[in-house]
Amino acid sequence: MARQRSASRSLPSGAGLLELIERKLGITSSGLILVALASLGWFLAYTVGGRAMFLLVYGAVVVLLVSYLLGRRKLSIEVTRSDIPGRVREGQVVNVELEMTARRRVNTVILEETLHPHLGATVKVPIATLPSGESVDHRYSFSPRVRGVYKVGPLEATWSDPFGLTRNRVLLTEPTEIIVHPSTELVHDRVLSREWEDPPIRPPISKPWPTGFEFYGMRDYSPGDDPRRIIWRATARTLDPITLEGHILVRESEQGITDRVSIVLDTDVKYHSPGNPSETFETAVRAVASLGTKHLKDGFGVTVEVNGRRLANQLRGGTNRIRLLDELARVDRERVPLTKALERMMTGGRGQLHNVVVTPHLDENAAGRLRILIDRGVSMMVALVQWDETDPDAIARASALGCNIVEIHSKAPLESAFARVIGAGVRRER
Repeated sequence: MARQRSASRSLPSGAGLLELIERKLGITSSGLILVALASLGWFLAYTVGGRAMFLLVYGAVVVLLVSYLLGRRKLSIEVTRSDIPGRVREGQVVNVELEMTARRRVNTVILEETLHPHLGATVKVPIATLPSGESVDHRYSFSPRVRGVYKVGPLEATWSDPFGLTRNRVLLTEPTEIIVHPSTELVHDRVLSREWEDPPIRPPISKPWPTGFEFYGMRDYSPGDDPRRIIWRATARTLDPITLEGHILVRESEQGITDRVSIVLDTDVKYHSPGNPSETFETAVRAVASLGTKHLKDGFGVTVEVNGRRLANQLRGGTNRIRLLDELARVDRERVPLTKALERMMTGGRGQLHNVVVTPHLDENAAGRLRILIDRGVSMMVALVQWDETDPDAIARASALGCNIVEIHSKAPLESAFARVIGAGVRRER
């Protein structure tokens, strides 16, 4: 049964003063006009002393009281909402089914399901007449446009008196929380870069990753090698056409610097594009989500930080993908500079981590701290999110660092962006 209590709840963003009064007092705009006219009539009747005017005022008050009592009739209706998934992706279509059953006859009732503007428009279902014991179904769908954490609901029933002077609301179903994950794309981060090695020499602080992904060369087969790494075409070229003797060649990949990755998301509101949602910030979150899920799939340990704190620490394995996306769904801009995160990197022993910094701006202070880290032998990639007001000197500062640079545009696919890398000021294709 519907709970017969006032549904005085936090209003949706953009609710006006009239809606606030309606929810608090249960009086519609027509009722407020009647109250104003009755007050003005009473003042004139008191001033002039007209008895007939007093009678009109008292009649208006009686009509308002009767309307209020009629609008407070009990509503006996049961409503069930289909299960809503707790986690969805940006752009995913979510179907919802509402089933309403009347315990007694119901007339002129509107069911209202409140939705956040980023989910869709508020759903209103008018019910002209619903006989006792009968049910009616209503289906609707919504598609989240922006990642975040939202509420679906509450589901309320509203009805009015025959004169339309008052309106009553009853809460039918509590709101349900839904987490919208940022979308991810296929990206390629050159974690196993050779810029740190000239075989067989490698920096003393580096840590090899034994099963690399980048093709390095071929060598003769050795007992114990995985047969799946044999390159049969190259092996066939070594065969002598007469003796059929040759060499079995296997693929050898580059050794990486580390099997741990740290991704820093610049959340400084000062340098991101304005608006809610912010175009550059959503692009940066999408890039971090794509990088994080890619490295988790590849077996790396992933740490994600924002300017003011650490979001996720050393996640590993595909099962932690949901946890990472949950954190990124909740993240928001803050008034903390990027240098705070870089200072933590300088004091946190990042020599055995591959670091990626995703930012829309790189000033001299941040570039100076990155230079110190790179001079220490830290593996670093900087992903610059470009927009109309991007500082043109940011690319120059980043290129002067000597690390890999990626330019990300909000309208361009991430795969093509990460396929074009600027290393030490030289653009190269992967």
